[in-house]
Amino acid sequence: MNVLRVGIAGTILLFSSLAIAQDPATAESAAVAAASTAPGAVAPAKKLRYTDDYRIEVNHDADSDGEIVFRVTPKGGTPQDVTVSIKNGTNENAVAREIKKAFEKQLGTKQQNIEMEDGENVIIERSMGNEDVSLVLVSSTVKGITVKVHWD
Repeated sequence: MNVLRVGIAGTILLFSSLAIAQDPATAESAAVAAASTAPGAVAPAKKLRYTDDYRIEVNHDADSDGEIVFRVTPKGGTPQDVTVSIKNGTNENAVAREIKKAFEKQLGTKQQNIEMEDGENVIIERSMGNEDVSLVLVSSTVKGITVKVHWD
């Protein structure tokens, strides 16, 4: 009976070792999966879409300090990141105001017209004569809020 138990245990150990050996990328796959589901992670854009009019919608209040990062890419141009610092407790309207200020400071207002709408929305429109742009949310480490970028 003892010999049978040892034999079964050895067989289980052998098969579990073989199963692990067949997938050497298991640790790497797990790390990639964990990174893609980490808080604040945003899936990379597959293909850039360009337009002249965007709406950034902010919902809820900030439950932590953090940063929101957007990427603006002019058609045929060089991408530029816009980083917005947010403090814990900032309400959604104030988060939207901080986004507007960051865009104005980091991009300027010559290429874009940047306005507020309904308190929690930032409207970004192309100024006359400028190329369409792609605007994507790259990441957010601010807990509690949701930020969505829409074509308007």
